[in-house]
This record gives sequence, C-alpha cells and structure tokens, in this order.
Amino acid sequence: MDTEARETGASAQNGAPERIDWDAVTAAALTEDFPSGFDPLAQWRPGTDGAEQPGDAAADALPAAEQATSEHEADSGDESARAYDEESNDDAADAEETSSTEDENAGTSAADESDGGAREAGSAPASIHAAAERAVDAASVAATAPNYAEEAPEAASEQAPASDAPSDVSRETSPALGGTPLADQVANETRRRAALDSKKLPLPSSTRILTVSNQKGGVGKTTSTVNLAAALARGGARVLVIDLDPQGNASTALGVEHPAEELSVYNVLVGEATIGEVIRPSTEHERLDCVPANIHLAGAEIELVSLVAREQRLRRALDRYLGEMEDPYHYVIIDCPPSLGLLTINAFVAAREVLIPIQCEYYALEGLSQLLSNIELIQQHLNSELTISTILLTMFDSRTNLAQQVAQEVRDHFPTQTLETIIPRSVRVSEAPSYGQSVISYDYSSSGSLSYREAAAELAHRGAPVSKER
Repeated sequence: MDTEARETGASAQNGAPERIDWDAVTAAALTEDFPSGFDPLAQWRPGTDGAEQPGDAAADALPAAEQATSEHEADSGDESARAYDEESNDDAADAEETSSTEDENAGTSAADESDGGAREAGSAPASIHAAAERAVDAASVAATAPNYAEEAPEAASEQAPASDAPSDVSRETSPALGGTPLADQVANETRRRAALDSKKLPLPSSTRILTVSNQKGGVGKTTSTVNLAAALARGGARVLVIDLDPQGNASTALGVEHPAEELSVYNVLVGEATIGEVIRPSTEHERLDCVPANIHLAGAEIELVSLVAREQRLRRALDRYLGEMEDPYHYVIIDCPPSLGLLTINAFVAAREVLIPIQCEYYALEGLSQLLSNIELIQQHLNSELTISTILLTMFDSRTNLAQQVAQEVRDHFPTQTLETIIPRSVRVSEAPSYGQSVISYDYSSSGSLSYREAAAELAHRGAPVSKER
C-alpha cells in the first residue's frame, strides 16, 4: 500500500473524516470523457466495512441530467463519509444537512479550477446538465437566425426611399450644371472666363480720369484701384495710377519703390516737380505706370493751405502732362486717402468720374450720404464735369443676409451706376499685395481675379465712346 493509502487507513482507524484530494477529482473530471463503467470517485467511495473501496461508479457518475439536478439527497449510509466539514461532527442531523448541501453545490464545481473549497462528487453530472441546457439554448437561437436574415431584405425595402422621388431635393443642387455647389461654382467660373476671353475691351477716344474715393477706410479703394488698372492694362489700355494716399499702398502693390528721398506726388503738389519726372513703370504690366507716394505726403495738406489755388494743384499738373503726350493714357486712376481733406478734394477736381467702392456692410452705407454731399459741393464750385459714374460692391459674402441686403439697398438707390459685377471676399486678393502684385498676376484663375477682370470689362463697356479695339 502506498503512502496515501496508509494515510487513508490511519485516518479511518482514528475515526476522523478523511481528506479527499479534490485536485485529482477536478483533473479527472476535466480530462476524462467518462466512458461507461468509469467512476473517478470510485477509490474514495465507502465500502460496507467503513473503508474506502472501489464501488459501482458507473451508476453514480453518469446518471441522467434530470436525476442529477433533482436527486439532492444521497444514501443515508454514506452521510458519515461525505460530511467532511469539520463543523458538522456535532450530530447526525447536521451532517445529513451538510451532505445534502454539498451535493447541490457540487454540480457547478467541475468547471471551476480555481475553487479550492470542498465540493461533492455529483459536480460532474450537474456540469454536464448545465452544458446541455446551454447547448439547447444556443441551438434555439441559431435556429431563429435564418428567419432574421430573410426578414432583413423586407425591412430594408420598406425603409428605402421610393424610386420616383424628385431628384432636385436640395435647393443647393443644380443638376443642370454639376449637381453640387462646388461643381456649380466651377462650371459658372468656367463659363464666365470663356465669355471674357471671347470679347475685346473697348478703348476710349479720350483719356478717362477716375478717382476712387470713399472716406471710410478698409472698403477696398486701393485694392480696387490696383486690380482694375491691371485688368485694363491686360486688356490693351495704357493706364496711369496716381497714388494720393500717404500710406503708399498702391505703389507697393504695383511693384514701385517709394522711399522718402525719392520724388513723389508730393513734389508735384507743391510745384517742385512735374508728373513726367515722377512717373515710374510698374512691374505689373508694361502698359501700366505709377506716380508713387511717400511719407512726405502726410504733411502736404498743411502745406497746401497757404498755397494759391490749393484745390487745383493736381489737375493743372495732370492736364499739362497729358497735353504734352503724343500717345496719352487711356485711363488715369487716382487712389484717394480715407478722408475728405485737401488731398481728396484735389483728386475730385482733377477727375471727371468718381468710382465709389462700397463694402457690403452697414457702416459703409452710413458715410455714403456725406460723401455724396461733398461731391455735390465740388460739382457746384470747383468741377462741374465731375459725375458719379461707377459704384463697385466689394467684400461681398454671399453666406450672410446682411451683405445681400446692403447690395440690394445700393442697387435700389443707384440702379445705373452700380456695376453688375460684385467683388467677393477672397484670400488671394489679400495675399497679392505682399508679393508686390495684383491678384490678376498673382493668381489669374482665382475668383477674385475673375471678378476684377469682369468689373474692368464692364467699366470699359459702359464708359466713354469707343474709338477702336485692340
């Protein structure tokens, strides 16, 4: 007899309940398939003489699943051996109750490898029964799965939209062009470019002198001056830009340097130089020239106060220069500062037409009435030839109702002067001056370039009588 058997016999002789090796029981239950006639607990079953003897294991180890769950009470003769709990030795009734409880709990212990507590030998049948129940439930669920798959197409067909639904559901979609807002924009710009390329800009019979003015700052005066001049020059016209703003932004945008020690429009106003001596060619185009401005122009208004005919200084210098030219400019565009001082008055007196850029915001409308009052005073006392020929809507944001309302308000009050072309907000327009270029040369295919080219073409067609075409 081995050591374990000797320990078992000794325990039996002492009358103490023996300790069952449950690790071996669990290993046997997990590794064996319980063939017929095999009982993993046979070596621990009590015999008739009270010792552990192999017994009939087949009937006890493989009962029906229903019997394993319903028969919770074991044979009363085996109670003393199965009740191994040290606290159940007081009386026989407590041992019988403890033994029954262990029989019930043993059904779930076969699959629990980490449980080191005491379990009854009936755990294997109970585990088999529980696994059988789970298998039945899984089979029931699997049997219903094909029904769900068959019902899915019907549900999808019920939720699918009808095939005869209208195609123009979204008001932002235009199937006639591209079907999407981006495609519509590309198609629209392509059509506009083709229309521009198919036409030639008319050239005026005499020089048109325009002043770009608005006392409100930041409405696009300098930007409009530079880009309209560049577009007209590309269209075949000879253009001169006079920068009358002390900041000199128009000179910078046209690629003309304007240091303080160089001659500028300031020297023309105070009578120290002629326009011919101050003109600089622009890097923007060969048919585009510029009269630059520098910082000295900031003090010109104070100096002009004491001069004779201070309002006529620029006009006299310009008329004299144009009269001496064999091939005069087709357009002279004057960029004004954002004020109504002597510099702006000199521009109004020198010009024949006024171009007013209006930002599509509320504040731009507030100062328009005051600007119109000053223009009327100039017409009455200093320049009767001055007319408001053009109003250009700038910085238009089609996403806002305010921009559309301002544009409509301007068109209602100035139906003939307002151009059909609207200049949209564009990043390219803002980037171009930092490179010393107009938006037309900086990004010819951008929406800002296209809009200014259209505005220049509209300005040329609705202007002075046509003498020839390029």
